[in-house]
Amino acid sequence: MIRLGRIEDLEQIKLLTEACAVALQKRGIFQWNEHYPSRERLQEDLERQELFVLEERDTIAGIVVLTSEKDEVYEPIDWLIPDGKNLYVHRLATLPSTWGQGGGRQLMDFAEQKAQSEQMDSIRLDTFSQNKRNQKFYEARGYRRLGEIFFPDKSSFPFFCYEKLLK
Repeated sequence: MIRLGRIEDLEQIKLLTEACAVALQKRGIFQWNEHYPSRERLQEDLERQELFVLEERDTIAGIVVLTSEKDEVYEPIDWLIPDGKNLYVHRLATLPSTWGQGGGRQLMDFAEQKAQSEQMDSIRLDTFSQNKRNQKFYEARGYRRLGEIFFPDKSSFPFFCYEKLLK
């Protein structure tokens, strides 16, 4: 079941993101760390009612943040369509013990259904350039890679921006 996250979920969500950071680093992917995503950032996501959780047997097995607000860092990207009704996907994560079991797919299905029900024109997101698995995942879903951005506080490697048109 996917539902809107609640503030009382914060501890479980933070533990999930920390487990993801460790598991990614073990694979040589330094996308997340002990500082990102921060507890404060996750709390803001919850307070804005933009963080959704995938709940399985009373455990939070995954998260995704869905927002219509465009971050400044995306300004240099030549998107497929002009800014307007776009849904931005951030902080998609599933418990490492469940990787490969479809949780990420469920969360992205949910994001795409939400965007369509809200009559959005497209979905936009970014993923770490060193995370080849994520790139294949998004490309297989019809997302088109458009450019790159940098988060110097996270990595010296770029993040690739993707967009999928819905209309």
